Amino acid sequence: MARSSSRRPLRPAFFDRPTTRVARDLLGAVVTVRAPDGVRSVELVEVEAYLANDPASHAYRGPTRRNRSMFGPPGTLYVFRIHQVVCANLVTRAGEAVLLRAGRPRMPPHANPSGPGRLCRALGLTIADDGQRVSPHGRLSVSAPRQRPRRNSVDRGPRVGVSRAVRRRLRYSLAGDPWVSRPRRRVT
Repeated sequence: MARSSSRRPLRPAFFDRPTTRVARDLLGAVVTVRAPDGVRSVELVEVEAYLANDPASHAYRGPTRRNRSMFGPPGTLYVFRIHQVVCANLVTRAGEAVLLRAGRPRMPPHANPSGPGRLCRALGLTIADDGQRVSPHGRLSVSAPRQRPRRNSVDRGPRVGVSRAVRRRLRYSLAGDPWVSRPRRRVT
């Protein structure tokens, strides 16, 4: 049975835990971005974990100017550009983070948020948001899921688009959700 929780804002302490637990616990959470043109939000349906000593992580070789936010406090947004697409992670511990892969549109559905680049575009996140902190009243806030997903309702499998540590099962998604970025066979 799923445990109920209200949509309370997540504080930095939520992110200061083992990254794989944070990744799983972010499923169903609501990410909200406030901007001059309005408020945009999605409910997370897919994420990936990037750990310390993980050769697929941008933090693997240590801090650089590009990845400095990966070494920020828990709840820091690490935004990076790859192939002219912007992607976002939420930092858990120094050098570890959770990639936001896909969301279910909430208000208003500006664009398709299925895939990390599309998710950032739908939320209006840009490279200028790199280093922002999660805050209940700031530009970026994250609220807890109404219910924690049941273990059997979460798919776990290999990450997408990495060339190293490809077999690590650090991708988490809500089973059967149509907004998950790429269909695949169920791996638990």
